[in-house]
Amino acid sequence: MNVDLSKYNNDWFDVGASKLKLGFWFLIKGTIFMNPFFPFMEIKIMLLRLFGAKIGTGVVVKTSVNIKFPWNLEVGNQVWLGERAWIENQGKVIIGNNVCLSQGATLMTGNHNYKKTTFDLMVKGITLEDGVWIGSNAIVCPGVTCFNHAVLTINSVAMHNMEARWIYQGNPAQKIRERIITA
Repeated sequence: MNVDLSKYNNDWFDVGASKLKLGFWFLIKGTIFMNPFFPFMEIKIMLLRLFGAKIGTGVVVKTSVNIKFPWNLEVGNQVWLGERAWIENQGKVIIGNNVCLSQGATLMTGNHNYKKTTFDLMVKGITLEDGVWIGSNAIVCPGVTCFNHAVLTINSVAMHNMEARWIYQGNPAQKIRERIITA
């Protein structure tokens, strides 16, 4: 058997918004969020809330941030979304308080079933609990929970849940040492 993309069908997937809302969001995303010359965070946060995201206080949204569907996003207080961070959230993404999503980090809630000839879409949410740090260019895969104060280092890939207060590194990410936070 071979993959036959002509049979791919994700009609079952509901983006959670009308075509009009989706179109407006893509326009705003392209002109404001992904624009490296638009640094005005307050406007970005207002627009995210307008499109259904739940956003806490003290949130920093840097330039060129890519958010697929803001209505599937919950962000706590004092969160940093770094330059070129990519939140591909077909499924729910929940980000706790004091979380840092570094430059180029990716949260990927969708994937495809490579075992099926139809390459079916699979969607699972992601949760980043309080104090989590996702390093530059690191990737968090569908269905992963990063428990409180876990760290995913630069260029690492979290394919499984990350235990609280541990540092993970590599592809796939492995637990390398305990995270000890000092005053």
